[in-house]
Amino acid sequence: MTAAAFLPWLIVAMVALAAVQIGRRVVLWRGGEPASVDWIAGLKALPRRYLVDVHHVVDRDRSASRMHVPTAGGLVLAGGLLVLGLVPGLAASRLYWALVALAFLVMAAGVVLEARRRYPRALPRLSVGQWQRLPVYLGVFAVGGFLTALLAALGNPLPALSFLLFFPAAAAGLALAATTASGPMRHALAGAAHLVAHPRPRRFEHEAAKVEATALQPLDLGAEKLGAETPADFAWNRLLAFDACVQCGRCEAACPAFAAGQPLSPKHLIADLAAASGGGHARPYAGNPYPNERTVGGTAGMHAPIVSPEGIVHPDTLWSCTTCRACVEECPMMIEHVDAIVDLRRFQTLELGAVPLKAEEPLANYRGCDEPSGRPLYERTDFAAGLSLPRIVERGEAEVLLWLGQAAYDLRGQRTLKALIQTLNAAGVDFAVLGGQERDCGDLARRLGDEATFQRLARENVEILSRYRFARILTADPHALHVIRNEYPAFGGDYDVVHHTAFLAELVETGRLAPASLAGRTITYHDPCYLGRYNGEVEAPRALLDALGLERREMARSGRRSMCCGGGGGAPSADIPGDTRIPDLRMGQAMETGAKTVAVACPQCTAMLEGVTGERPEVKDVAELLWEAVEAGRRKPAGAAPARELQPA
Repeated sequence: MTAAAFLPWLIVAMVALAAVQIGRRVVLWRGGEPASVDWIAGLKALPRRYLVDVHHVVDRDRSASRMHVPTAGGLVLAGGLLVLGLVPGLAASRLYWALVALAFLVMAAGVVLEARRRYPRALPRLSVGQWQRLPVYLGVFAVGGFLTALLAALGNPLPALSFLLFFPAAAAGLALAATTASGPMRHALAGAAHLVAHPRPRRFEHEAAKVEATALQPLDLGAEKLGAETPADFAWNRLLAFDACVQCGRCEAACPAFAAGQPLSPKHLIADLAAASGGGHARPYAGNPYPNERTVGGTAGMHAPIVSPEGIVHPDTLWSCTTCRACVEECPMMIEHVDAIVDLRRFQTLELGAVPLKAEEPLANYRGCDEPSGRPLYERTDFAAGLSLPRIVERGEAEVLLWLGQAAYDLRGQRTLKALIQTLNAAGVDFAVLGGQERDCGDLARRLGDEATFQRLARENVEILSRYRFARILTADPHALHVIRNEYPAFGGDYDVVHHTAFLAELVETGRLAPASLAGRTITYHDPCYLGRYNGEVEAPRALLDALGLERREMARSGRRSMCCGGGGGAPSADIPGDTRIPDLRMGQAMETGAKTVAVACPQCTAMLEGVTGERPEVKDVAELLWEAVEAGRRKPAGAAPARELQPA
């Protein structure tokens, strides 16, 4: 019998060993909370989710894509062909062995590309340790399998050499299979299962469903325990998701908190959550540590608290997150980091009352007056003295309901709202506001883990809104847009909500506004996370800026991959110190474009970026720029050229 004849049985042994190893993790997953999974739909969707959705993210890093496709494809193809080799008579065909050798050769080519990313020194964002040995195992298995199959294709002229080549390949193959419980190959099996049983299957559907899939799920406030304290408190498919992590570090490279030196690395956090259910790390984490890492006791286990000085994650790590979803956007395995963080925050806030010191005041204000600022609701429209600002309570209906939000209490935000209101009046829009009946939308409370306050505000706002008739809700706040559009439906409020940039773009496109050209000015646009990444709106603001004749320069990170300003997720309230400030980093990226103005479309982004000290570009909301152009158009001499026509997004 030739050595090649043992290759099919080697694959069988590898599969059996991998099944035993991954079975150890399955036992842990089953210790999580129940979760409803449509297995049939998930299995049907797996090829597309893996080959299209996952590959789309992988392909953003071309070197990773060029490495992953031949390595994974060659491994699967060689394994599949070898399983067919168990069919009697097929293994006697030289052509069959030539095909097996070709599959192994493809795999070997991919391993060479992978080795270039790790040797002599791994890319900074990659994990090392066991991961550094992975190319060795893959390479020995691929080369040994290739040469063994090649000799079989040539008629096995050197039987002794064939066996000498087979044994290293067998050892490497079994070593790969052995890592499916706690090593690098765990991601292959857990990742496939995660894509089938994904906790947010709508992420893989049409664009509108992807937007809806960014909404946080309501918490059952009648449950025995609120939020997640231990690994056992997560749904079982969330535990599965933690094991799907491939340790590529893309989330870490995109994380604004990590870049600012705050004690958060999304990759490290997911690794810690995966290790927490299994009793902790067998060895120290082998990638970048948390910046300015806090000391923790390291106690872990399915029923051990995760977040505590004695646990495996320090509270400062949890509160450093801005919930910007940059980590989620960059994750090739579609892991939902933010969901896990918010679940952990909910327990800290609702069960322990353990929130950062600065966060106590806005949460207390919510409970006292429905506003994190502590201001009375009836003062919400005080800024608009002298402006035409209809109240819907006086009319009962309007075409557009303008949601003012927190910007109404902030001097800088008021400038944006004034420009927006004046523009709406100039365009003859039939709009009105709730005035003193408008409570805060509850975004800050929910992101800080106070789900009880959020749900109360949501229900009360939905009840108020049900009293009036309107076609759309308009807001200049992407956080309010997201909450009312995507999270209020769970509480009976299903509305057509539009951001002011999209609405203003409509007014220009339809000719209801005639802005003058602002040509000759350079501008760069900062995408708010809750507008671009959460709600997919990246074209309308740019179309509107282009219609004003501005010279638009894109930052290196823009669109859905934009960098956070640092103002979301309650991060300013948590105020976890780092080496620098996130808005300073973002303003530095804006300055690299050479633009004189940073256009914004979110009151929180405005506040964060205007808080950057020193010489920098001016910060202006898109509504302010449009109003400036509209006023210039009114003063334009007769016969002057009109502004460029807006192209449809």
